[in-house]
Amino acid sequence: MRSLVMDYEIQATQKKLDERKQKWWEWHKKNPDVYKLFVKYSFEAINSGRRRYSQWAIINRIRWNKEVETTGCDEFKISNDHIAFYARLFHAHHPQYSDFFLVKQLKEEKEISQYEQINLYTSGF
Repeated sequence: MRSLVMDYEIQATQKKLDERKQKWWEWHKKNPDVYKLFVKYSFEAINSGRRRYSQWAIINRIRWNKEVETTGCDEFKISNDHIAFYARLFHAHHPQYSDFFLVKQLKEEKEISQYEQINLYTSGF
């Protein structure tokens, strides 16, 4: 029998993840030049012969080498919370390079997986 507490935790964590994605998406729509530069610099890396690269390096290049006017982000021009979403969007738009960036589970995705594993383990008792 699935734990009601675990079901609640999964739902709450999924809600956090959905809110995080929505926050990024709203920011992304307000700052389309960031993704354009992300794609440009990613293809520069690909065309230089790299088979894998760091999405953090791409974002830091945008941060430090270009003057990008952004809105909707108080502390940084580009929040670290957005980096993983840019790599995932690049992979979605360019599936032939789906392994170019190493994409790990987001914190919330990892927590949901852990809750589901606990549910599977405890359901046998």
